[in-house]
Amino acid sequence: MSATMNYLDGNAAAGELSRIFAMDITSAEGQCANCGAKRRFAEAHVYSNCPGLVARCALCGHVLLRFANVRGRVFLDLRGTTYLRVDAAKQEEASN
Repeated sequence: MSATMNYLDGNAAAGELSRIFAMDITSAEGQCANCGAKRRFAEAHVYSNCPGLVARCALCGHVLLRFANVRGRVFLDLRGTTYLRVDAAKQEEASN
């Protein structure tokens, strides 16, 4: 990975990911399938200067998520993430 590539935090993916997730995934905790780090998705490094979005682990740089919208079809690859856990109760409280 080039050192000159600029990234945003995981919050930058919120709009695109809201197309397929009803809950705010940026507040979800996930685990990197490579290094085992458990972090909020908002801490991931998101690269958007490619077709779609790529989210990488903030610690090891492993790809966590790939997202692309191609001619109205949404592609989502989460195989770099062991799990995503969303606290539905907290999100419900925040929306009230």
